[in-house]
Amino acid sequence: MVVLELILVFILQFEAGTSVKHSYLYYTPGHEAVLSCKLPSDTSCSMITWLYNGVTSQTETEVENGKVVTSSVRVGRLSLNTDCSLVINNITAEDAGLYTCRLGSQPADSDVAVYLSVLTISPSPPDVDPNRDDEVTLKCSLSTYRDLLPCKQDSIRWVDETGTVLRGEGVGYESIRQMSCVSVLTVKHQRGHNRRYTCQFVDEDGVKIEAEYPPAFKHDYVYITVGAVVGVVVLLLLLLVITVVLIKYRKRTKETENLQKPVKLHDEPENNLTYITVSYDNQKASQKKQAKEEEKVTYSTIMTVMKTETENDPSHVYSCVSKQQ
Repeated sequence: MVVLELILVFILQFEAGTSVKHSYLYYTPGHEAVLSCKLPSDTSCSMITWLYNGVTSQTETEVENGKVVTSSVRVGRLSLNTDCSLVINNITAEDAGLYTCRLGSQPADSDVAVYLSVLTISPSPPDVDPNRDDEVTLKCSLSTYRDLLPCKQDSIRWVDETGTVLRGEGVGYESIRQMSCVSVLTVKHQRGHNRRYTCQFVDEDGVKIEAEYPPAFKHDYVYITVGAVVGVVVLLLLLLVITVVLIKYRKRTKETENLQKPVKLHDEPENNLTYITVSYDNQKASQKKQAKEEEKVTYSTIMTVMKTETENDPSHVYSCVSKQQ
């Protein structure tokens, strides 16, 4: 085991000495990682190759001649930016490792090396409710290219919501000594107490990456969900008020129209009166009398309205003759 570690250290030092450019990136799961190739802006991505090395010595090709290799286990999550940077969507702990950008047939000493590390918090049991009075064990682990070598002691630490570093045993928690790149913290949830525990990876330059428990995005999701529900309720109330106003307005308009419209009774008979005035001369009267008097007679007929089978019976027609005085 010691020999293996020495060999690995030699390989890493050799790689560090031959690589002109290198960088270290730290992420938490679920984010998008962008690995820069640091090439001139006029470089064609069709000449770019991206290689990957995990904890094993086997080298895998992720991008060749500017195109993602279909045999890659990350093929659905890989893409290239316009500057030839390698983009990894929804990263996981298994994505940690060494990524090498190589330009065409350039010598290896011109490669660009990117060391990707992923910090993960795993609760046990995994489905524990952080809002209930319960005990949960949190395991914080850093997945990196140097997994075969132990991380420095106290490089992975726990802090609470006040920023206090948690060591040993305290009120509501118990911290287990860091082993390699893993640190374990056992906490006791208390209902009504918004306790938050943060795992940090630190080096001589300070905090490189940190992850929170409970994850912040869960709380943001709750706030967003509540806000969406409130918005829907307000919208429904507004639609209800508008509907009631429209119904009242239509009802009032209809009542106004009914008042202005003349009402016709169903029993009121239609005006079926016919009048005719007939003038005649009395031939037997003297001419003097004819000139003096001209008799006029007015005839009228009345049609009664009866909704019976005899509606068209002529016997229901009445006549009236009147002689003007």
